[in-house]
Amino acid sequence: MKSYIAVDIGASSGRLMLGQQKRGQLTLKEVHRFSNGFAMKDGHDRWDVDHLIHEIFKGLEKVKKMGIKDVELGIDTWAVDYVLVGENGHKLEDPISYRDKRTHNAIQQLTSDLPKEYIYEKTGIQFQDFNTLYQLYKENHDLLAKTDKIMMMPDYLGYVLTGNAVTEITNASTTQMLNLRVGLFDKDLLGKVNVSQDQFPRLVESGSVLGNVSHKWHTQYDIPEVEVVTVATHDTASAVVGTPGEGDRWAFLSSGTRWAFLSSGTWSLLGTELNVPENGLQAFHENYTNEWGAYGTYRFLKNIMGLWVAQCVRHELGDQYSFGELADLAQQVRPFQQFIDINDERFTNPENMIKELQDYCRETKQTIPETPGELFQAIYSNLSLFYANELNKLDRILGYHIDTLNIVGGGSNVALMNQLTSTLANIKVVAGPSEATAVGNIMVQMITSDEVENIGAGRRLIETSFDLKRYLPETNKYGDILKEYQRFLTNKSKEMV
Repeated sequence: MKSYIAVDIGASSGRLMLGQQKRGQLTLKEVHRFSNGFAMKDGHDRWDVDHLIHEIFKGLEKVKKMGIKDVELGIDTWAVDYVLVGENGHKLEDPISYRDKRTHNAIQQLTSDLPKEYIYEKTGIQFQDFNTLYQLYKENHDLLAKTDKIMMMPDYLGYVLTGNAVTEITNASTTQMLNLRVGLFDKDLLGKVNVSQDQFPRLVESGSVLGNVSHKWHTQYDIPEVEVVTVATHDTASAVVGTPGEGDRWAFLSSGTRWAFLSSGTWSLLGTELNVPENGLQAFHENYTNEWGAYGTYRFLKNIMGLWVAQCVRHELGDQYSFGELADLAQQVRPFQQFIDINDERFTNPENMIKELQDYCRETKQTIPETPGELFQAIYSNLSLFYANELNKLDRILGYHIDTLNIVGGGSNVALMNQLTSTLANIKVVAGPSEATAVGNIMVQMITSDEVENIGAGRRLIETSFDLKRYLPETNKYGDILKEYQRFLTNKSKEMV
């Protein structure tokens, strides 16, 4: 029986998950969990990447203590952030977080002489201030001049473990610098941010073998023999691999069903899997993105603020409630007492999220949420409204109706939000697996090692291995609330012009 380790690191925590196939089912076990986060250092919000590396090895030591001597390992993290590495092979400084304020107004500055339409036609990637393109635009020029290699976060972690450097495509595509047509970094865009193609390690597909963990680490840590596989290193790409859907079929449903995914975590990524990118004018105007996926696919999706807002509010309440308790409190509150554009930039990294939500409602002359239940009902109901609105847009862009939404990630456990989304969007919802990112990470490893034949077989294994919950729309329960929300967003946009 082969053993696989998914190193899955998000903005607030990381973990090592052990995956094995037993009696025709994929099993998962959490081996090690650790905290993550950025902190102000040298004038910027920075990640402690050395801490992440140390925790990976601590987790691998636990794996060996379980009696496991050989493992495959894959690493996925969040997107867009990078590490600058000097000619000596070491990082020049701790990487800056995408939530740092340095990229404020960077889009406007860079696109003053390079039209947005031009960039979108080249890359198909949505415009966000924190995209790597704008981070590099604001990067210290002297530091860039000393940089031998620019490595995306998971690629850097793999490099430290093995000594081998690559740039994996699913994460590289989020930089907004890959050209859709030629499949390489775009020279015009690189020139705008004063970097060259040579400063990036070679591009590789998901499922490439990176190499074995270097001998030097075995002298410092008591770890198994580890072969590292470059999986779909962007956590959303791994989550989509871990979604039990296949192009022309869907678990539990008849052939031909058209499905969408919602990777619901710190960020919410809502979209569908395509074989050909969709970078036309309608997709451009709606700010949809074409991130590259595993096995020749594209993740056509919208980036939404997600459970980051809920995580901040829970922390500001003193971490005295579990998310389950907060969902129960929210269930006791009437939904839709206020409309909130949950994707407003003001919620990206405020000093106090509760105050920011309350100020938003005060400024828009709406009911102000005060109690924990009111705050979480406001968050969950407005996320559901945003999801339903985006599903309508997705139908219009694609020209056909999406009738099933698979929600994966931590948000798949929030029954209140799942049911609201099903009802508002008039769509079937299948929730799970909650650990889709780790599942997808491991699935790519299993395909690489020939234990699973292909992604289709992998998704069939996933659907039979995990308990998936289904939600059906509650007919006419909330009247025209979605249309009222859409009018609110339209009027808000007009006020900003």
